[in-house]
Amino acid sequence: MTEELGNEPVHGNVKWFDPGKGFGFVVSDAGGPDILLHANVLRNFGQSSVADGARIALTVQQTVRGMQAVEVLEIEPPDTDEPLMMDDFGPDLTEGLDEPLQPARVKWFDKGKGFGFANVFGNCEDVFVHVEVLRRSGLADLQPGEAVGLRVIDGKRGLMAAQVTAWDAATRAND
Repeated sequence: MTEELGNEPVHGNVKWFDPGKGFGFVVSDAGGPDILLHANVLRNFGQSSVADGARIALTVQQTVRGMQAVEVLEIEPPDTDEPLMMDDFGPDLTEGLDEPLQPARVKWFDKGKGFGFANVFGNCEDVFVHVEVLRRSGLADLQPGEAVGLRVIDGKRGLMAAQVTAWDAATRAND
């Protein structure tokens, strides 16, 4: 039995999300039980992962197994005052946030190593993607071949991402 709750969005924070397991949990601002966030619901929003602590708005339903997310409405990166440790790679990344979003495809990303590369469509140069940039963008991981939007800057070692968005979010921002 499932019961659709009202049309009012539920706001909260991502408690944790594991792309390998295909699910995670959200803690509602209103309290109550944790809300299951399945990877398919997240993919329908255009993302394959979400960072722990990210702000999220959802529609939910009550099932016999508990509260479950039905639709992701909005995701905001986690709040942090931690400095971004990118001195080896280039300039202050806040400078790149006014750059246009460019369509790109993930070449590879290794969360364990803390970085990966993507290619902007029409450009063969690799764009360096650091895990901290990913986390600050509200994402936890990237999959090879995944379509993303990038704000790209020139770093000390070449092109690097200052921001990564789900491709759906990038197309909405460019409308």
